[in-house]
Amino acid sequence: MPQISTPREPFDAVVVGSGATGGWAAKCLTEAGWRVAMLEAGPKITPKDFTEHMQPWQFPYLGESRNSLLRERPIQGLCYACRESNQHWFVNDYENPYTQEKPFHWIRQRVLGGRSNSWGRQTYRMSDLDFKCASHDGYGDDWPISYEEMVPYYETVERYVGISGQAENLPQLPDSVFLPPMEMTCGEAILRDEVRKKMGRVVTIGRAAVLTQKHNGRAACHYCGPCEQGCSTFSYFSSPWTTIADAQRTGRFTLICDAVAAQIPSKDGKATGVMYVDRVSREPREIRAKVVVLCASALESTRLLMNSKLGDQNDALGHYVMDHHYQGGASGVMPMLEAKPWAGAPRRPNGIYVPRFRNVKESATNGFIRGYGYQGGGSPGFDTGAPGFGAAYKDAVRKGKWNLSISAWCECLPRRENYVEIDGDRVDAWGVPILKIHAEYGDNEKKLWNDSRDQAAEMLEASGAKDVHLTGTPSVFGFCIHEVGTARMGNDPKTSVVNRFCQAHDVNNLFVTDGACWVSSGCQNPTLTMMALTVRACEYMVKQYA
Repeated sequence: MPQISTPREPFDAVVVGSGATGGWAAKCLTEAGWRVAMLEAGPKITPKDFTEHMQPWQFPYLGESRNSLLRERPIQGLCYACRESNQHWFVNDYENPYTQEKPFHWIRQRVLGGRSNSWGRQTYRMSDLDFKCASHDGYGDDWPISYEEMVPYYETVERYVGISGQAENLPQLPDSVFLPPMEMTCGEAILRDEVRKKMGRVVTIGRAAVLTQKHNGRAACHYCGPCEQGCSTFSYFSSPWTTIADAQRTGRFTLICDAVAAQIPSKDGKATGVMYVDRVSREPREIRAKVVVLCASALESTRLLMNSKLGDQNDALGHYVMDHHYQGGASGVMPMLEAKPWAGAPRRPNGIYVPRFRNVKESATNGFIRGYGYQGGGSPGFDTGAPGFGAAYKDAVRKGKWNLSISAWCECLPRRENYVEIDGDRVDAWGVPILKIHAEYGDNEKKLWNDSRDQAAEMLEASGAKDVHLTGTPSVFGFCIHEVGTARMGNDPKTSVVNRFCQAHDVNNLFVTDGACWVSSGCQNPTLTMMALTVRACEYMVKQYA
């Protein structure tokens, strides 16, 4: 059996994961004077790996290599962001298997920065309608924290990251600290005005972690388009060029890439560090630390806890996995607008947003609780589906149509029967036992999804759109890439895994600050709240271990 390499001196903390939350943990703790090591399962990348300015003819398969993607990435290759140019950022599904008891699409990136390299950058606060959801409608549990407690941490993250958006003064979608908003297109502005006038609902520009002006040494976005392939001006937020770079500048940060976390060893009720496997050499190694911070993403952090036999003082660990139910909405065309479509830049890296309007004051509507928000947009496009052939067809294609569409992100209820466990019969390429996932949407999610499509069509019709039709098919669980839960926070150690500061009830030097600690999902994109929770947890760590 190979000998495990263990450094002599323990770090003050080891952070597992280098994405949005891991970067913040490293920044906060190193700037507080801690010596921090970070484990990233994948390789390091640099701006030389970015391809956002490359044209299709510069790629071997012209950027259309779907069959090639699916050979090694049959699940990852289904994701819109996984492309010929950046497929190596996404995991090889055969090296990183998991067992699906019911269909579940688990999208993962093992590379420095994780999914912050290719995330959608939509950035929304949650409110007490989310944190105190059980008090509102009687289902599930409230979070052990309130919106008021979270405000200073939201503000810390927003001032640093740079969030473009428009203040709307809505209690269910609190405003952030904003940079100037991006502009709406003509069609979007018509939708906004008509929906407000006729239905009393708000349509706003998306709130995005993309800079509209120079901010903290980073340039404003120049609207080149394919953000998922990297950003050489660092105008969109990703951890390697921001929070991790800040940690490195302190001189108290050690980055260890190609480190596949396998287990958290413990002694006398405390975690002693992390055992990992070198991704390239397959050699087992161990790093020691006084505090362990899990930021590996919800399911990976829970997998690590389960493989370490930690956090299992009750039967909550692994349960209540959630992911937004999406891909349903409506589309139409705006006949009152002349299209004049174009190909190429500028491409605004953002859309419009319709905040939740269902069950804001009432507890239930039409037999369902909670709600949904919409994302979408309107722009001119070439009409490749025009009738005819020859010159007439070409003219019709060039004339184009002004298209308008919105689709919903529906809240997923925390249900105990949606859970993950270790599959005792299978391991990944590095010998680490994998997850078996049991999850499906329930009746409430299906009702939300159906209602959201009907309401989308009504709003488009109110705007004057024509040829309005329902769109989409129900999403596969996990495919929204907003998976949360499985190590929920709570005040009662009998029913939760971590406390209100993301600290494990049974191992007080172990923290879980990514999506695993969530109690409910809300309908907003989760990354902003994940980062704010991490900043809050790190503040607590520094005070506790001063």
